[in-house]
Amino acid sequence: MDKHQQEGWRSLLTGKNLSLTLALSGGICLHAINVYITITTLPSVVRDIGGIDFYAWNTTLFILSSIILSALTSRILNRLGPKKSYGLATLIFLIGSVICAMTPSMPIMLLGRIIQGAGGGILLTLSYSMVHIVFARHLWSRVLGMMSSMWGMATLLGPALGGIFAEYDIWRGAFWCLVLVGIPYLWLTLKVLPAKNPNESGPQQPIPLQALLLLSTAVLAISVGSLSQDKLIPIGGMLLAILLCVRLAVIERRGINTLFPSGTFHLSAQLAPIYLTMALLGLSVQTEVFVPYFLQMLHDIAPLISGYLAALVGAGWSSAAIISSSLKPTVTTKVIRFTPLITLGSLVILTLFMTKTIYIASAQIWVICSMLFITGASIGAAWPHLLARVLQVSSGSESQKASSAITTLQLFSTAFGASLAGMIANLAGLSSPGGIEGTQSAAIWLFVIFSFVPLFAFITANIVANRITEPHL
Repeated sequence: MDKHQQEGWRSLLTGKNLSLTLALSGGICLHAINVYITITTLPSVVRDIGGIDFYAWNTTLFILSSIILSALTSRILNRLGPKKSYGLATLIFLIGSVICAMTPSMPIMLLGRIIQGAGGGILLTLSYSMVHIVFARHLWSRVLGMMSSMWGMATLLGPALGGIFAEYDIWRGAFWCLVLVGIPYLWLTLKVLPAKNPNESGPQQPIPLQALLLLSTAVLAISVGSLSQDKLIPIGGMLLAILLCVRLAVIERRGINTLFPSGTFHLSAQLAPIYLTMALLGLSVQTEVFVPYFLQMLHDIAPLISGYLAALVGAGWSSAAIISSSLKPTVTTKVIRFTPLITLGSLVILTLFMTKTIYIASAQIWVICSMLFITGASIGAAWPHLLARVLQVSSGSESQKASSAITTLQLFSTAFGASLAGMIANLAGLSSPGGIEGTQSAAIWLFVIFSFVPLFAFITANIVANRITEPHL
């Protein structure tokens, strides 16, 4: 690490900047750990209070409320200012966590998950929105790299923490743990964050209800479709979601009372290819949903170990995001341009080795582990620079919208990708005929089809790289 890089990290991780970094990264970490804790403890929740028929709705309603509130965060920030916005978001999250911890039944649990999702969605979005408000421009990439690494940390801590509480049949303790962490975090944000937003954009437009309704319905169509055992309903849900998104794009292009910043749906604009690249890269890793199952069924890996092997994607993402954030400006453009090809290569190799079409004894698992790590690392390396680029090209009046759109886009692409992966796996035989044969077929088709996603990302990433006219941070 050269002297310039050392000074950059020293400036970020000392004094007031350290407190600000903890405040912004902490919101993402709290939200992300909650996601993985809930996934781990839900089986224990259902055994205790019942409600197996509503199992999947815990995730669906959480994501839906997160997306809706993330889209409204720019208005909340401009209305309340940073300090009160963070305080409100953290309180909402804590209230939802308390409800989940004390729930007597699944309907109450779902209410808690909706409230948790709302608070988490605001926290997640505020973190990106605050970067250009409280940090100097030369620190943006490092801050964003640190924030990006929180998801990888959560993939390691969340399942472990949730697993411990589930193992001893005290799943409620996992949600109380979130409350215990959230209270000092609330104190930190109220102490270090500014009361006013210096970039406040003046009078707010009315809430774009039509755009919000279209976006929410698209998420519901994807999520509800993915819950069906019928093979045609998920396809119908996916097609309906795509049509709703097209309609949303048409409305947003008119430029009247928009939900997203101008240029989001114009490929000739700066923002569109950046957002599209981020969405495609985020979509590329959604195969990880089925990685633990494939490892257990096709390679006889124990459930706990398979879960942590799948977490290698997050570990690669986190480590690469931090390392890449210190790269020189001349290198970052190349990182944006070529990392999708690395993602493509790792997915192709996973297609061969995950599905047992190649046998190299114990070395096969090491290859799989390496490719899972590289898949995450290839995306994590580009991620902080794409985030920084969004902040660079956003005009002052729309910078808050642009930051909010990052989270909305990330959550939507995750929901879309997970449902698409489930649809492909089921159509390829995961449930019928099932067993080794069905799992083998599902793994092949899933990785083959998802290998095309980074290929498209390579095209859009090159558009982004070609348009970079100023030194990247």
